[in-house]
Amino acid sequence: MAAPSTSSSSSASAAPRRAALADPGYQAFVILRTGFTVAPILFGLDKFANLLVDWPAYLAPWINDLVPGSGQSAMYAVGVVEIVAGVVVALAPRFGGWLVAGWLAGIIVSLLTVPGYYDIALRDFGLLLGAVALARLAQHYHGARA
Repeated sequence: MAAPSTSSSSSASAAPRRAALADPGYQAFVILRTGFTVAPILFGLDKFANLLVDWPAYLAPWINDLVPGSGQSAMYAVGVVEIVAGVVVALAPRFGGWLVAGWLAGIIVSLLTVPGYYDIALRDFGLLLGAVALARLAQHYHGARA
């Protein structure tokens, strides 16, 4: 008896993938998942290098007073949290989207208490909405897979 053809089994499994990638909702999910994986990891890593911006300047003074050490030390912890959040989005976007949304909510509260950063708080609110959309889309497409 001849072995089953691998071309037919691979084309059979490729067809649903092509159909999923043609779905605009799934495309949005992939875009959001990619963005909310890469951006937190890159920004988290930059908390250790401060190449993009002087991150401690964004830390509200009242938070800086609460955390031990310097503002830069706090940014190291923030960087670790952001890297972990990006990895969680990559591995489990149903949970990672909510994690990133919660993290962004905390950042927004901090920024709203520092005059001059309201525009960044508004931008981060838009990102929070994107993270919620990611979590909801991930729930939908996770259920569709099962």
